[in-house]
Amino acid sequence: MGLRDSEYEEIVRLLGREPRLTEVGMFAVMWSEHCGYKYSRPVLKYFSRYKEAMEGEGHENAGIVDIGDNLGVVMKIESHNHPSAVEPYQGAATGVGGIIRDIFTMGARPIAALNSLRFGPITPGEVDSDTASHNRFLFNGVVRGIGGYGNCVGVPTIGGEVAFHPRYTGRPLVNAMCVGMVELDQIATAGAQGVGNPVIYLGSATGKDGIHGATFASEELEDENEAKRPNVQIGDPFAEKLLIEATLEALKTGAIQSIQDMGAAGLTCSTIEMSAKGGVGMSVDLDLVPMRESDMSGYELMLSESQERMLAVAHKGREQEVIDVFQKWGVHAVVIGHVTDDDLVTVTRHGEIVAQVKANHLADTCPTYTTEPQVPAYYEEAKAFTTAGLPEVDHNEALKTLAQSPTLASKKWVYQQYDHQVQTQTSLVPGDGDAAVLAPRGTKKGLSVKVDCNGRQVYLDPYVGGQLVVAEAARNVACTGAKPVAVTDGLNYGNPEIPHVYWQFERSVRGIADACETMKTPVISGNVSFYNQGVLGEVLPTPMIGMLGVMEDANNRIGQQVPEAGLTLALLRYELPEVPQDGLGASAYLAEVHDIESGVPVPPVMEKEYALCEVLTQLAAEKIIRSAHDVSEGGLAFCLAECFGNGIGAKVELPETLASVTESEGGICFGEFPGWVVVSLPEYLVSRLGQFCGEEGILYEVIGQSEMSDRLELWWKNRACVSVSIGDFRAWHGSCLNSIMNE
Repeated sequence: MGLRDSEYEEIVRLLGREPRLTEVGMFAVMWSEHCGYKYSRPVLKYFSRYKEAMEGEGHENAGIVDIGDNLGVVMKIESHNHPSAVEPYQGAATGVGGIIRDIFTMGARPIAALNSLRFGPITPGEVDSDTASHNRFLFNGVVRGIGGYGNCVGVPTIGGEVAFHPRYTGRPLVNAMCVGMVELDQIATAGAQGVGNPVIYLGSATGKDGIHGATFASEELEDENEAKRPNVQIGDPFAEKLLIEATLEALKTGAIQSIQDMGAAGLTCSTIEMSAKGGVGMSVDLDLVPMRESDMSGYELMLSESQERMLAVAHKGREQEVIDVFQKWGVHAVVIGHVTDDDLVTVTRHGEIVAQVKANHLADTCPTYTTEPQVPAYYEEAKAFTTAGLPEVDHNEALKTLAQSPTLASKKWVYQQYDHQVQTQTSLVPGDGDAAVLAPRGTKKGLSVKVDCNGRQVYLDPYVGGQLVVAEAARNVACTGAKPVAVTDGLNYGNPEIPHVYWQFERSVRGIADACETMKTPVISGNVSFYNQGVLGEVLPTPMIGMLGVMEDANNRIGQQVPEAGLTLALLRYELPEVPQDGLGASAYLAEVHDIESGVPVPPVMEKEYALCEVLTQLAAEKIIRSAHDVSEGGLAFCLAECFGNGIGAKVELPETLASVTESEGGICFGEFPGWVVVSLPEYLVSRLGQFCGEEGILYEVIGQSEMSDRLELWWKNRACVSVSIGDFRAWHGSCLNSIMNE
């Protein structure tokens, strides 16, 4: 059950007696790391919104952003790492289903799904053939699971990211994000109220799948994963689609007082959290619960994590209105209990009490722990790293190597398996921009969403890496023309009981929190996943940031590709007070070309990142720029190569002023400098570009002009550092995953 002896003793003290079996199971799941956040809660208080919620009325299922027009955007990200390591298809599929339920439980219609994925190496020869084959099996299964569920449920999968690294071998990270929209006067709550109000079970019947899924997600996986298969839930996207429509219709009747999905910990989680949030109790008769197998015990019914289920409290006397709506949609709706005036959750099976516990004991008194953080030796080594001894390489070949690396290669093999146009609100599709853009009906505003993380940077400098994840995600939505407004996070780490892992966690979360404060993008929801231990130890610290941006007019959105010949190319940037290791520390170039993972990333200036996003948003709104693409993994050369195609190329000449950033040719081409963005615009608007940049203290340099050509040339100090065919680059970039996965 994952409980410590000391925790069991605390349960006995709280109850004043020895607990029943079902009660122990309920405490175990609610006090698991997955539900109770026992190691993460003290650190998560760095997030101001989280701190307010902890000290106030607690959390709802997801956060909400007011975008005007009486509309709110609801978003959240959650992990499904452990189940996906055991059963990749169902693990990923039920991760998608669970996060979608978190959104429509708030009364919001889900309008978009995203994902952030990590796997071990899939390239034959990079690792032994069996390992590469298993990693490909996990990658293929997860992608099919996301597509299989998302495509059927009718929610477009519009964005995401995928990366590969040896530390994820056998322990993939599968984080699913969902975005929804709700009228602000129609938001639903999870806090139960009203003594005597009926408690209604909604959705699919309960089975024996997923029992102890929450505690399963709160421990290290052993190699013998077959025994864990019963912990993995089975999803049914068609049942979820019916549940979405029935729930949203039933909420509109006004007959529902509160509602929550049965996610991790199933009936236990929903009964306990709804009662605790509302300061009430519940009486529940498990004999009334729709079940797939009639011999299920109270323990199994309370702990099952069968999918596509909800719990609602209706206003007394109006329960039939709710039941009628769900029955119309062919979905179970059964009264299984009522709200009580005490704070006890009382559960019976076959007329006998199998559990009677105070809701707040399970929801609010989970013990918290901290580990004394320890700075690892590799961090000091990374700071001391120097690029002086790097061998000379052909930069054209280096660009080819980067383009053919699975992490930087085109992800078309992935997103072509997803329906990203269902609901017909997707305005900028995967592959066309730095973020995806939605043009929701009912408003002229546009929504830009992106999920981002660079685990290597976070590993080598957690604080700076945490800042950079936020800066990159914000820059990405700003490059489409949207103002960054809010964040949801998926925090993925190894075992928090290991001192250097806890250091990675604490430092990176502080970096994220500080960056979000400066960017005015509060963390409004999120998820923590610990105990992600792979063959090589803990996975890279991987805090995934889901960023929401809003633009006043969806028609003003722009993509990353330069659309025509004859446009001026400009590099936007700001002064970097510190540029360690020529910008090559912790870079993709260093890892992929030189097989070195060391050095530290260049620290961003978050105040300038905020100003840069303001400039990009204004430039797009005023229709001054035609495209924007930020410099990130792979550096400036890689960024430029991605900007061109369809017969458009360029000769780029970098100004001498960039020598203040680095004197290194490798650094100029492949250094990863925060705050660098390449934009295209008509020449006659360059003065207006300068005006907007000057007002915010952002630097800009004209670096060339697009032309009818199949070549990209990058010149610096009177020398062509890079000269490649755009067609060749697109072939390298576009065929990598296809060739690996289709062999």
